Formats: sequence, structure tokens, C-alpha cells
Amino acid sequence: MINALMTSPAAIFPKKAGDPILPFSIGLFEVLKSRLKPDVGATVLRRAVAAYVHSKRYYFASAQPAAMRHDFDGEVVEPVSAADRMLAQERFMTLKRDKEPPSPAAVADNVAAAIPSKNEMIRAALLSRKRDPGAAPY
Repeated sequence: MINALMTSPAAIFPKKAGDPILPFSIGLFEVLKSRLKPDVGATVLRRAVAAYVHSKRYYFASAQPAAMRHDFDGEVVEPVSAADRMLAQERFMTLKRDKEPPSPAAVADNVAAAIPSKNEMIRAALLSRKRDPGAAPY
């Protein structure tokens, strides 16, 4: 959790599971960086923030038609731009598509493709046979 890295917790982050995700205002990383605990490096914060803003839930929140950006204190700053909202929608759909289990029809197609046909089985058997040099040709 990113708040564990801060000298004072940021209100923009959810406090418990199920709390809404709030899109960040532009430049919020610098504010977060200025409030880091002395023993925490900026790289740790950068990785934590990257994981957070590249999550499916963050993209979903940013993709909403009335999505608003929020500051450190959780206050509304500005609307998410149409371009940013569209990009969030595309990334959300990509993540959703990659995480969904395959449909039963797709599984059936993959299974059918994995089972060799009768001709393929005969061909494999003929090719794998060792020829006896003294045997008659086929």
C-alpha cells in the first residue's frame, strides 16, 4: 500500500477493500515523492504508483464518462480528458480480455485442434516405422 511509504497518508487512496479508486491529478507523483518517509527511495514509490495506475480497477475508474482527477487530499481537480478516458477504456478492455477465462467454444476448438485426424495418425505411424533393409517395399 502506497500510504505505508508516506509520512502522512494520502486521502486519494482507498482505505479498505471496495472503496472507490480515484484517478490522480496530473503531477501528483511529485507531491507523493515530497511526502515520502526518509528511508524510502523514489524508485520504490515509482514502482508502487506504476502498479496502482496500471491496474484494471484504476483504468476502469479513469474510463468512466464523468471521471474526475483528484489531488493528494482526494479533492476534485479537473475532469479526465477525453483522450485519457479513451486510452483507459482501451487498456481496461485489453486487461479484461487477457484475464477472462476462455469460452467453452474456444476450449472445444482447441481440444479439437489438438486431436490428430485419422490421416495424420496413419502418416505419423508410417513415418515413425523403421524400414527393414531386406523387407519388401510397401
